[in-house]
Amino acid sequence: MLSIAAGGCLALVAGGAAQAATTISGPIDLGDATSFGVLGGSAVTNTGPSVINADVGVSPGTSVTGFTGPPAGSFTGTLHQTDAFAGQAQADLTTAFNSAAGLTPTTSGLGDLTGKSLTPGVYSGGALSLTGNLTLAGSANSVWVFQAASTLITGSASTITLTGGASSCNVFWKVGSSATLGSSSLFVGTIMADQSITATNGAAVSGRLLARTAAVTLDDNTVTLPSGCAAPAAPVVTGSPAITSGTPTDGVVGTPYTFDVTASGTPAATFAVTAGTLPAGLQLNTATGEISGTPTGAGSSTYTITATNGVAPDVSAIYTTTITPAAVVGTPGTPGTPGTPATPVTPQDVATPTTGAGELANTGSNADGVWWVGGAALVVFGTLLTLVLSRRRGAHRQ
Repeated sequence: MLSIAAGGCLALVAGGAAQAATTISGPIDLGDATSFGVLGGSAVTNTGPSVINADVGVSPGTSVTGFTGPPAGSFTGTLHQTDAFAGQAQADLTTAFNSAAGLTPTTSGLGDLTGKSLTPGVYSGGALSLTGNLTLAGSANSVWVFQAASTLITGSASTITLTGGASSCNVFWKVGSSATLGSSSLFVGTIMADQSITATNGAAVSGRLLARTAAVTLDDNTVTLPSGCAAPAAPVVTGSPAITSGTPTDGVVGTPYTFDVTASGTPAATFAVTAGTLPAGLQLNTATGEISGTPTGAGSSTYTITATNGVAPDVSAIYTTTITPAAVVGTPGTPGTPGTPATPVTPQDVATPTTGAGELANTGSNADGVWWVGGAALVVFGTLLTLVLSRRRGAHRQ
């Protein structure tokens, strides 16, 4: 069977050895949770004629509603309402949840899955969403594991399409908080949610809705349990790579930048940009994984870096790095350098006063200053007049 990389079992070995990756060659082991189409932690609530082609259960909660009296939901399996079997199923669900949560992603940094065609592997992101169609292309033995750190939300009429003989037996969704399936959506796979699962009106599921701690809420839904599934596989430690670095930091135009992309595995991995482009001015050292350089332009760049060491599978991380403009800092004046002249006051900067009848207009100037200017003008005028008269008298005497 096809192996997929997993990293929940990453562990530092004494002496500083590289971290190890983990692979599995079949479905995740659900234990006694396998027979449930719907399993709630606190409650199972149904509205309308939902059809569950499997067992329905709840534990440790006790409430199961909406499956008696018209219009009521129905199920083809057994109702396990806070019995020992439901309790064991919840314990096995926790084990399966933790196993899926620990897998090393073959591709990380995902968000909206719309329009993607994904080959078998482990795919992770913060909040995963689907607003259109997602295609899973593989064979009957291909396995997909999706890791949502927080929520999984699908839009109305969204779809998941399997091609190449791929089976809903082998599609698993680990959801860190809660999942919501949009109205009339067609969903594929087993959802293992830490908290709640809500299937809105008309959503159809080929898989399972398994909630660990909170409720599963149904509204005229169809849940069909996968059949003919292969036996689950046990994890195996391998030397395939796993990206161990975090998210690259953002940068500033004109400021030297560096970030190290690191990966485990034996032999040591090499790195490549396999989609998108790095921010302008930055380069990737394919041997060491160092991203370095001096950014030359502001903006956001989304790119994929893939690590490979010859041991399948390769692993990738999708990053978005934002480069911000350099801060504008004022230059202080220096001795001998003239200062910037003040902006002159223009006529529109001075309000025109309103004068009343018999009142002098307010000039906005100090009255003493006005008299001083007027007196100075009279002195100058008197001096000039005296000079003119003196010259005339002198000419007359001659």
